[in-house]
Amino acid sequence: MLSEHEIERYARHLILPEIGGAGQQALKKARILVIGAGGLGCPNLTYLAAAGIGHIGIIDHDIVSLSNLQRQTLYSISDIGKKKAECAKENLLALNPENHIESYCEKLTIENAAIIIAQYDIICDGSDNFETRYLVAQTAQSLEKPLVTAAVNRFDGYITLLKPFETDAKGQPFARFEDIFPQGDQDMALPTCAEVGVLGIVTGLLGTLQALEVIREITKFGDSLLGFLLLIDLMTLRFEKIKV
Repeated sequence: MLSEHEIERYARHLILPEIGGAGQQALKKARILVIGAGGLGCPNLTYLAAAGIGHIGIIDHDIVSLSNLQRQTLYSISDIGKKKAECAKENLLALNPENHIESYCEKLTIENAAIIIAQYDIICDGSDNFETRYLVAQTAQSLEKPLVTAAVNRFDGYITLLKPFETDAKGQPFARFEDIFPQGDQDMALPTCAEVGVLGIVTGLLGTLQALEVIREITKFGDSLLGFLLLIDLMTLRFEKIKV
């Protein structure tokens, strides 16, 4: 049940027929894990916390640096040198103290991935390297957890929802991460944002869309990105949704 305070806080959700009281209670019961509290994770976490996700997990082993502040809007000058996962937790609880937030100040590895991911309903991957993305995708698939994955580079990025343990209307399994980005493909060896740069707004847009897909997956409104890859190019302001 929602308290009087929650009814006031989420009033704009409650009057949406597509969400309403049932949807808001579903958000309150949901357990979401966000991998990476960086450029993608910051807007994603902010909107998930504001929306009333009841239990949020944050895993990131990095610390806040000055160069992060160009795009990682959960942090401020006073956070420099502190652990991102802990800073993110503190700042999100200031926004919405009714959420339960668990921080993991460690790197996601083969040893801990299944243990951590198994505790959550939906996984969001905002990591910055393909090694972690493959690990997250394979673990989420084996545990049958929906995965919202996104990545950015310079002025562009992509986002998709993966549920390869389910089938489409024709009985065909939905795509795996490896089907879209084959392991060993040399084209995947892209330079990092630290090497080539990234427009901060790109991470803000893709991270916000990750939060949208999570909320959509919980409340079941509209059409999700399951079976589709959304490509975004802010240099030309082009959005392209392709079937995978």
